[in-house]
Order: sequence, then C-alpha cells, then structure tokens
Amino acid sequence: MKKNIKNIDKISAANLEEAIKKVQELSSTKKRKFTETVDIAVNLGIDAKQSDQSIKGSILLPNGSGKKVKVIVFCANEAQQKIALEAGASVAGLEDLVAKIEAGFLDFDCCVATPDVMQKISKVARKLGPRGLMPSPKNGTVTTDIQKAVSDALKGKVNFKNDKAGTVHCLVGKVDFESSALVENIKTVIKAIKDSKPESSKGKFIKEFYLNTTMGPSVQVAVDSL
Repeated sequence: MKKNIKNIDKISAANLEEAIKKVQELSSTKKRKFTETVDIAVNLGIDAKQSDQSIKGSILLPNGSGKKVKVIVFCANEAQQKIALEAGASVAGLEDLVAKIEAGFLDFDCCVATPDVMQKISKVARKLGPRGLMPSPKNGTVTTDIQKAVSDALKGKVNFKNDKAGTVHCLVGKVDFESSALVENIKTVIKAIKDSKPESSKGKFIKEFYLNTTMGPSVQVAVDSL
C-alpha cells in the first residue's frame, strides 16, 4: 500500500530489526480480517523529472512475498501456452486474452509476454501501463523463457520503480513473517535499488527509509544502519 511519507506521523527506529518489531507489535494490537503486508518506502537522492535518473527493476525475494499471485501470459502458439499453464499461469493466450482485457478483465497481478507478441498487446497498454502490469524487458516479463518468468513471479518476484517524488515503494513480505525473513527480504531489495543507482545521481543516494504495514503507521529507519 503506497503512502505519502511526508504527510503521516512517523515513528523512528535505530535499525531494521527494531523497525520490524515495532510494525509487528502495532499490527498485533488491531484485529484484521486479513494478514497485512509489509512495505518499504525509500526516498532517493534522484531528480525524478530526469529520465536518466529513473529507477526500475525487479528482484526475487529470498523468502517470498507471502502474496498469492495470479499470472497471465501473452504468447502465440499452443506449445508456449501449455508451458505457461504448466508453470502455474492462470491464463495464457494472445488475441483472445487481449480481447478479454479490452472487455474489462483485470483479475491478475503479473503479465508475462514473449518478445514476438509485444506489438499485438500494445492495444491494451493503456489498461496495463497505469497499473504497472505492462510486460517489460527491464523486469524480466518480456522473455522467451516463459517457465522461469512465471515461476519467479509465483515464488515472490517483486518489481520496483520510483514515483514522481523520487520514492521507491516495494512489498517485502507479510507481517507474520519471522523477523529474520523480513530482514533478508528487505536487504535484498535495498541491494537491488543500490545496484540500480543512476550514474548521474550525485550525493547521498538513500535519503530516507520507511517501513509500514498495510494499515499501520510508518516507521522511519536510520539510513546509516542499512
């Protein structure tokens, strides 16, 4: 769940372990009908208006995301569609799938496509793009290796990119995960973000770091501890 980190009450923590303990304790005081996700918000030292300073990528969380993911695959032939379905995709197809999305079908979390069909699925780019669902080579969802792409998505591969304010929001797990599992997931994402630092970005790269659950307040973590 995305939050405007400038407009919410902040609680501070000296390190990740302390922050995780706080968000888990805060979550346990409220009875929810669902298990909250844990998300991070990383305020970066980039100029988001400059295209050469944009951050975008994907990473497989070592302990999964805890989220049940529905994957669809755009591919042209029956052999590819069979591979997609056997790998765990909920739907695989091309013209029929494009038509279904044009008609309003959006019950999925990830789209994978083979390179040869990208032109044909451009018809639904306006529906997929704003939701962050358009297949892209940068996050590994435009590929000839359908089996791996679907498998990674189901195992907990997450995408990240900066918003207009230069902040990256990313899911890192569920609030009922062991603290050590969340720490490992978070450090994996942080490394991926650091590895994506644009050459044109000068000065301090990670300016602020926050941790929160779906319905909980944000906990600010000391950047030097990361």
